[in-house]
Amino acid sequence: MHSPPHQHGHTPSSSEHVHFGHGHTPHQARSVALHRAAVTELLAPLLAQGRTETLALHDALGKGLAQDVMAPLNLPPFANSQMDGFAVNSLDVPDGGAELPVVVPVPAGAVPAALDRGTAAPIMTGAMIPAGADAVVPVERAVPDRFPAPGETTTVWLPATAAGTFVRSAGSDIAAGEPALASGTFLGPAQLGLLAALGIAEVTVRRPVTVLLATTGDEVVEPGQPLPAGKIYDSNGTLLESAMRQAGLAVVRTAIASDHPDEFRALLRSHAGTVDLIVTTGGVSKGAYEVVRQAMDGQPTEFLNVAMQPGGPQGIGTFDGVPFLGFPGNPVSCLVSFEMFLRPVLAELFGAPSPRIPVHARLGHSLSSPEHKHQVRRGTLQGDGTVRLEGGESSHLMHALAGSNALVHVPVGVSALAEGDEVEVWML
Repeated sequence: MHSPPHQHGHTPSSSEHVHFGHGHTPHQARSVALHRAAVTELLAPLLAQGRTETLALHDALGKGLAQDVMAPLNLPPFANSQMDGFAVNSLDVPDGGAELPVVVPVPAGAVPAALDRGTAAPIMTGAMIPAGADAVVPVERAVPDRFPAPGETTTVWLPATAAGTFVRSAGSDIAAGEPALASGTFLGPAQLGLLAALGIAEVTVRRPVTVLLATTGDEVVEPGQPLPAGKIYDSNGTLLESAMRQAGLAVVRTAIASDHPDEFRALLRSHAGTVDLIVTTGGVSKGAYEVVRQAMDGQPTEFLNVAMQPGGPQGIGTFDGVPFLGFPGNPVSCLVSFEMFLRPVLAELFGAPSPRIPVHARLGHSLSSPEHKHQVRRGTLQGDGTVRLEGGESSHLMHALAGSNALVHVPVGVSALAEGDEVEVWML
């Protein structure tokens, strides 16, 4: 069947607007795209605060580059051999091949003498091409197919070769003055390797966003403690802290907050001067004991419903001037909220690890979905390119989440998909 465009990739039009109310809950659910835009607007001011530091390359892994880097030199800096072989002038090896005297070899790291016309120089991979040579013939194509022993005087027969064959020209990877990495690039092993190859020892990066993570609920206790009747162990704190650290955030965990608004406000204020962002889990719905909603009374915050399942109830705004995001309390809901809203914005603004890369797969079985919501299901992508859903739609199914390797997206406007239909999945 044909599905409408995925809502989570949509950019709000000029007619859509983002605002933070004062406890206002709109009657119509906000789209996933518009809520993500609101999160971007909330966090964008952090980008303009000069939050940078200069680090040695070995300390910069996982950071976001804070400024463009231009190549200070050619890479490679000189023409060099792509193979172990014989450096020659291609004009000395006609179509039928030629037998040439072998001269002094060229090891890697040496500056060779110019190559005399009509000769062949043994050359190692990565060694500088001598002046006068314009090609390399791999040693296995030579007769004999070996390098001469030290002190051995010999000739070698070589087949015809074209100029430039097996030669890495200077600047063929990147030329001096060209852009090497753009500001905001996530610095993984490959990016740090490029900087090292360019001779750059230090790099200016964006300091990580520091987030205060507060889990709420009188009904939850820390893992490792006795479990009284009527209580459950807190998984949200560990689940979200792990995801946040993976995404490059510096995380400050609070103890599990009680369901008393005054105590919760005091807890948040005790950290207010040391964090850039507050993220809470639980207490954002319309129930009678929603502590986060109650604690935010009088603050420029908004509690609303996003057209997403799971993770519909969301809070957004500021608390005493600090950006605030309120995620639902069910474990799967809070993780899906992080993946849909916070992780992609961190990548966009701060060069944090990239958001989940969408791939497409075929459903291994049929599914149904609420037509007016963007549904996110847990699934396992199989080796044959099909995806199997794990568990049901409920947002408490941690075992199903732990057994999954992907999030399966069913966009707004789709109520049913059949076995074999194509869906978008994000690999976890």
